[in-house]
Amino acid sequence: MSKSTKHLLVGSVESYSGKSATILGIALQLVDQGLDIAYGKPLETAADSAESQNILESTHDNDVRFIAETLKLDDSKVRPTILTLDETVIQKRMDGSDKEDYRENLGQYLEASGSDCVLLEGPGTLSEGQLFGLSLQQAAQVLDAKTLIVARYHSALVVESVLEAKKQLGDRLLGVVINDVPDAETDRVKETVCPFLEKQGIPVFGIMPRNSILRSVSVGELVKQLDAEVLCCPDRMDLMVESLTIGAMNVNSALKYFRKAHNMAVVTGGDRTDLQLAALETSTHCLILTGHLPPRDTVKQRAEDLEIPVLSVDLDTLTTVEIIEKTFGQVRLHEAIKVACIQDLMSEHFDTQRFIKAAGLELTLA
Repeated sequence: MSKSTKHLLVGSVESYSGKSATILGIALQLVDQGLDIAYGKPLETAADSAESQNILESTHDNDVRFIAETLKLDDSKVRPTILTLDETVIQKRMDGSDKEDYRENLGQYLEASGSDCVLLEGPGTLSEGQLFGLSLQQAAQVLDAKTLIVARYHSALVVESVLEAKKQLGDRLLGVVINDVPDAETDRVKETVCPFLEKQGIPVFGIMPRNSILRSVSVGELVKQLDAEVLCCPDRMDLMVESLTIGAMNVNSALKYFRKAHNMAVVTGGDRTDLQLAALETSTHCLILTGHLPPRDTVKQRAEDLEIPVLSVDLDTLTTVEIIEKTFGQVRLHEAIKVACIQDLMSEHFDTQRFIKAAGLELTLA
């Protein structure tokens, strides 16, 4: 291994904290500084690779592929995934039929050379992968890697989870990025949370504000998750949905809610023509009709005029809403608009130079 190669892990204390977005943002910043980057995700979950027709044939999950393509990395710069975590592999580990030494497999990462920095996405939590020797702490030890924690902000109690990470990782904890901070909480984070963590010897490299684009999902993703039929505007699947509104009341009451929302998906019964037409006249990016009932021609024609996709699902309203809310909770990066947004946010809110120095990368710069 080249002496200049640094392995950096990016982990989190809970799933869906924004690790992939943070890694992509950091990688783009480092590339701009002239560094040669490699990337990988040693441990993935079955949910990550669910889009693959055969999980056993999946070498990299969808985020890995997307990040590699966005960074224009050739195959030699993408490290292999060692294990896909699901119920079957856990059972085999527990009953003793899986005796693989995954830590040794992980150690093979050290044999690769040719990059200034290898950014590796860690497990979703501090404990995930422990059964296989691939938890964040275990991986950091094998790779002698510094670790950055991404912590999604829910309240000031975020400090407790970061302190637990510090307890487990010790000197291998490089620092933290506090992600998804609401505007109303920004002052509290800057004036209370960050100074406290810094006093504990935990550098805060970035306070990333909550962003509606990054929390949004594309209409195309909703079509996939709902197994929906697209009734019109199939060329508008790239529209981004930022909020969800349910049309299940009288039209006058519904309009009050419709007018407050922005770039929304409206879920309503296929027989509620009045609500459908009302929704189309507000900030709607997608109309979702439940019960597998076709809309009237007037609705479809108006939607086509406004270029608003209309979807039909063979589900009841409650189930439809549950699926959409779950999709919002597990948003992915896979749209160009999100990449541009990440670049802007990192440029403004992430201290790249401090991170480079802390990671020991400054000497490799040209």
